[in-house]
Amino acid sequence: MVAADSERPNATGVSELLIHWCVLPFRVLLVLTSHRGIQMYESDGSVMVYWHALDAGDASLVQAVFARGIAASGHYICVGTWSGRVLVFDIPTKGPNIVLSEELARHQTPISDIATEPAQGQDCMADTVTADDSGLLCVWRSGPKFKLLTQIPGFGVPCSSVQLWQGTVAAGYGNGQVRLYEASTGSIHVQIDAHARAICALDLAPEVGKLLSAAEDTFIHIWKLSRSPEDGCIEAAPLL
Repeated sequence: MVAADSERPNATGVSELLIHWCVLPFRVLLVLTSHRGIQMYESDGSVMVYWHALDAGDASLVQAVFARGIAASGHYICVGTWSGRVLVFDIPTKGPNIVLSEELARHQTPISDIATEPAQGQDCMADTVTADDSGLLCVWRSGPKFKLLTQIPGFGVPCSSVQLWQGTVAAGYGNGQVRLYEASTGSIHVQIDAHARAICALDLAPEVGKLLSAAEDTFIHIWKLSRSPEDGCIEAAPLL
């Protein structure tokens, strides 16, 4: 999945534009968000199959209206908003009959990122994590009704990017730290002082367990993730 970020929200109401390919088990949709709303297209961009307007009625005059954080989980697409709500869309196998099935309302500040991974059929498996500008992480199991499994409190620093890997949450923060948490319990495995300035983005190669972090200090680092055979804890070793 690929995202393009062209503008950041500011006090004048200008909002970021995000473009993201969402790969579902049965189709691929191109999702575009702006301050006007959420648009979903067929993967080649030829046909718009859905439009959802963002309601700015409860936004203050100095607050930007935007959607931020896009991820696919099963046959759902999740999109975060400036209000802290996460919109969950139920996607059919084909056609335009997309439905806003649920709004997740556990965050009090704007959503900053959303990450997912296949749940692999395990009933207690966390497969979705949402992050916000306060640093709060919410871990969910997707389904007809998303179930909140745990909340990982913030510590006064925004969480700019999250990833999920084998039941582990990797979170990048505005103070340059990367933290690895157990998704099902919220317990912390590793805290890495990875960068001198705020982390801009994390990316993950799940097949080989490699985590990439990029930050405002202009550095990119790569970390090798592994699970200790003795106690099952996640470890991170620098590769670059």
